[in-house]
Amino acid sequence: MCNFITIHLKNTFLIVLVSLFSLGSCQSQKNEKTPQAKTLKTAEDNSIIVGANQLNEYLPLLQKKKIGVVANQTSVIFNKKGHTHLVDSLLSLQVSVKKVFAPEHGFRGKADAGEHITSGKDAKTGIDIVSIYGKNKKPSIEQLSDLDLIIFDIQDVGARFYTYISSLHYVMEACAENNIPLLILDRPNPNGHYIDGPILEPEHKSFVGMHPIPVVHGMTIGEYALMINGQHWLNNGIQCTITIIPCKNYTKNKTYSLPIKPSPNLPNDVAINLYPSLCFFEGTNVSVGRGTEKQFQLFGSPFLNKTEFFFIPKPNEGAKHPKHENKICYGFDLSNHESLKQLNLEWLIKAYKQSSNDDSKFWNIFFTKLAGTKNLQKQIISGKSVEEIRVSWQNDLRNYNQMRKAYLLYE
Repeated sequence: MCNFITIHLKNTFLIVLVSLFSLGSCQSQKNEKTPQAKTLKTAEDNSIIVGANQLNEYLPLLQKKKIGVVANQTSVIFNKKGHTHLVDSLLSLQVSVKKVFAPEHGFRGKADAGEHITSGKDAKTGIDIVSIYGKNKKPSIEQLSDLDLIIFDIQDVGARFYTYISSLHYVMEACAENNIPLLILDRPNPNGHYIDGPILEPEHKSFVGMHPIPVVHGMTIGEYALMINGQHWLNNGIQCTITIIPCKNYTKNKTYSLPIKPSPNLPNDVAINLYPSLCFFEGTNVSVGRGTEKQFQLFGSPFLNKTEFFFIPKPNEGAKHPKHENKICYGFDLSNHESLKQLNLEWLIKAYKQSSNDDSKFWNIFFTKLAGTKNLQKQIISGKSVEEIRVSWQNDLRNYNQMRKAYLLYE
């Protein structure tokens, strides 16, 4: 059995680890453009196996090395009893984990969206925690000076404005600049079954949108890293040395239910599916349910038409001061809505119309950053229909999809 496909990507030495059950000898190939690999189902079991669970594949790469881990509460190894955190597991196996780099929401995933994350020590392990959110989005030379390799293992949800892919960019850039290899333990994308939305325009680049991709990008973290390298999106076009442990038995259309909340305000599969569509409301005066028990499963505002359904946002985990705190918000409960296979713009347009088309009260400057373009707001204000808006995306989406194909690891 062969465990390695070795691919040279220009100046990048990339190893994609896969199990090949039908081959009797190792294969090595060169690809001057982009690497491709596919996982194969075993005869006994076709359940999805995440990268972190394939310890036999990556433990040899960690021996006698000083390791940094980019991780949060989703960075776990699943077992019959539930799961253990990746960091705890590595330490029990005598791997020299020196520090953890914590993204938005922190290492244990408890912080509000946008809340300042402080560095310190993990109470359980005593390991140094380095925040890579806020002012220190990119690990510094000093923070990397005692490391030989970095592991990136975080569950993503497949939306451009979900900031873990922005953290991936900065970690890759820091690794490339300091000649430190990056090991990516891949996980499925729960919204990987479609791509949709406007392409981000360069002038609207921010931490909630760094690259010219649509709102729903249809890639796993591993695939996205390949795209960052292949499209030369890192500073000065540099490339990061990457090793990817792909998921086994995963395909884009295979349903994957996240066993752990990826962030405090995405509590279940419904919220994760609705998130790409409802997150636009974060750039308006409409609440998406932060401060309730149905975050990203409803929307409403004191300014919308009074309906039988209403909610009152109150401080809770992940929302210390929610939008419209302690105010009655009228709106719509989407917690039983069927799974989306494209962005829903009808809710955004309906809310705008019910707000008396009052631009000064409805929109805020964050909307353009989320949309990645000024056009979407202009189209809604001008009265464009959902169909007209969607048509305006199609050429860009076709071009993106063609480019994206070169980086896919899964069908």
